[in-house]
Amino acid sequence: MFRRREAVPFAFVAEADRFRSNVAPPPRRRPSASQLVGRSLIGLTVVAGLVGSLLFGLPALEAPVSPKAPSQAKDEGR
Repeated sequence: MFRRREAVPFAFVAEADRFRSNVAPPPRRRPSASQLVGRSLIGLTVVAGLVGSLLFGLPALEAPVSPKAPSQAKDEGR
């Protein structure tokens, strides 16, 4: 039987898992005032759309109230 050889030595793969870089990433930029305003307007638009869909959709979800039949209305008066 033939043994299959590894393409990469196991020690190299195990060592790669432990490698840590000593170079720190650059600090994140703070968003500008216009970016903050834009993000808040987008958020408010999404929330307003959800609230509006609830306000318009709730009446459609209610069960319709059927008026009493004319024969039943006459029986109640007797």
